Amino acid sequence: MTSYNAPVRDTQFLFEDVFDVYESYTGLPGMSDFNADLVNAILEEAGKFASQEVHPLNYSGDKEGCRWDDGKVTLPKGYREVVEKYVEGGWTQISEGTEFGGQGLPRLLSGALLEFWMGASPAFGIYSSRDGSIAAIERNATQALKEKYLPNLVNGSWVGTMAMTEPHCGSDLGLLRTKAEPQSDGSYKITGTKIFITGGETDLGGNTIHLALARIPGSPEGIKGISLFVVPKYLVNDDGSLGDENNIYCSSIEHKMGLNASATCTMNFEASRGWLIGDVDKGMRAMFAMVNHSRFLVGVQTTGLSEVAYQNAAAYARDRVQMRSLTGPKNPDANADPIIVHPDVRRMLLSQRAYAEGSRALNTYIGVLFDEQERNEDAAKRAQAGQLLGLLTPICKGFGSEMGTENTNLALQCFGGHGFIAETGVEQFVRDMRITQLYEGTTGIQGLDLLARKVLGSQGETLKLFTDEIGAFCVEHADVEALHMFIAPLSELKEQWQQLTTKVGVAAMEKTADELGSASVDYLMFSGYVTLAYMWAKMAAAALGKDEAFYRAKLQTAQFYYQRILPRTQVHAQVMLSGSGYLMNMHADDF
Repeated sequence: MTSYNAPVRDTQFLFEDVFDVYESYTGLPGMSDFNADLVNAILEEAGKFASQEVHPLNYSGDKEGCRWDDGKVTLPKGYREVVEKYVEGGWTQISEGTEFGGQGLPRLLSGALLEFWMGASPAFGIYSSRDGSIAAIERNATQALKEKYLPNLVNGSWVGTMAMTEPHCGSDLGLLRTKAEPQSDGSYKITGTKIFITGGETDLGGNTIHLALARIPGSPEGIKGISLFVVPKYLVNDDGSLGDENNIYCSSIEHKMGLNASATCTMNFEASRGWLIGDVDKGMRAMFAMVNHSRFLVGVQTTGLSEVAYQNAAAYARDRVQMRSLTGPKNPDANADPIIVHPDVRRMLLSQRAYAEGSRALNTYIGVLFDEQERNEDAAKRAQAGQLLGLLTPICKGFGSEMGTENTNLALQCFGGHGFIAETGVEQFVRDMRITQLYEGTTGIQGLDLLARKVLGSQGETLKLFTDEIGAFCVEHADVEALHMFIAPLSELKEQWQQLTTKVGVAAMEKTADELGSASVDYLMFSGYVTLAYMWAKMAAAALGKDEAFYRAKLQTAQFYYQRILPRTQVHAQVMLSGSGYLMNMHADDF
């Protein structure tokens, strides 16, 4: 069986030493009480809850799975009780606005806690996260709808879902067929089928608030004619009490490769009453508030799973005795040495550690951006934070899911044949991680979003915003000799990033748009490696000169990342410039 210890110390290091959030947040509205003592107490308590209450559910929940019976879904044993403890502890309210009952603490903190829940049990982590639903309503709905739905979503007594995907269309939402027929009282009747709806039906109690995309009759075809609606499982009376069921039926749940404790539902809306969120035909714009949060959630899931997989692989490598060290016995009193003495085992462990800790730093950076976007009183700074979020969200999700999958596989490899055995628990990490490359937009979609929409769509300005920041960091630390091994390559790579962008963009204009599609995933991976290099350079700078094992390990892991992982960028650079011909010249019938 596996164990999990929430990375409290590492999170404190990022908050205090790397990003200095307690100083930088003093100028943000509502942050006067945000301090290290408060945050450290929350982190410690959350870490205990994740390790002691949530993680014990992970293995048993995977084995039992969810059960469907005549439209009702039952979660595995223990989940409902722990979710209730989570709600009673006020964990759902950490970063939500005080207007609707939240505690008003920054997104930075809730993002860190989300990693704890995801590392302890990703299925639980998914149930615990309501940020996307709340954000879509808060930013787009009328005040009346906010007052009706947000207090109970914030306090955790109700849950929210994203009802987008339909059986005939996945990420191509322009093809959706769900109808929304206007009614005389201002509501709409929603009719259609949605698939892959996480938590669409559960036994958690209360109400389930579906945010559903649908097309109003007469609206344009494609995504320009899509609207967003709030469609509750139970109608809500004017006094806030629950009324009749709303003709929403769960016809099945999926039997999946992983995340078996998370109910993935097919939901049928049968003239269900819904209310418009935002403007008619502007549903995609309203939905993006959910999408950014959801893609960040997936990125955090990859970090949490990478961390727990690494922890268990490292513990196994210290205990598992097998063969002798190449340089002579390290454990002469036994017949063999622990496998951690072998260079290749250390390569696998350091690869896992480098991604887990590097991605945690990126998640922290993104958390800061969410707070800047929501709270900064300077409109220009809010807009700048939004631009950077647009750039980094597909990297966090797309690159993160690729690296996370690689690293859970490395954890399994450390266990050898025992990793392939279900009882050790490590193979579950591999299965649970695999979905991250698929949902909320596949890696291919993330690559196109990054290259075509976020970078080239802004004429390179969004990328320049980030590379200028990297450049300023490099200039600031150029004279620190101990950091030269990080600063010199980072400076060169940020220049190469811009040059590659120009070359791919010119090729697409001069040849064919397929040049973008053929380069996009390699562009995403190149961008991810450079982004994590920046995070590791920042962590190295913060750890420099501190004579403690924790900080020494930071510097050593940073060195490993730069020497052993960062050179991958050059393979991706070469491939992305090879053009689309090698992919597109073969006739479809020849595959």
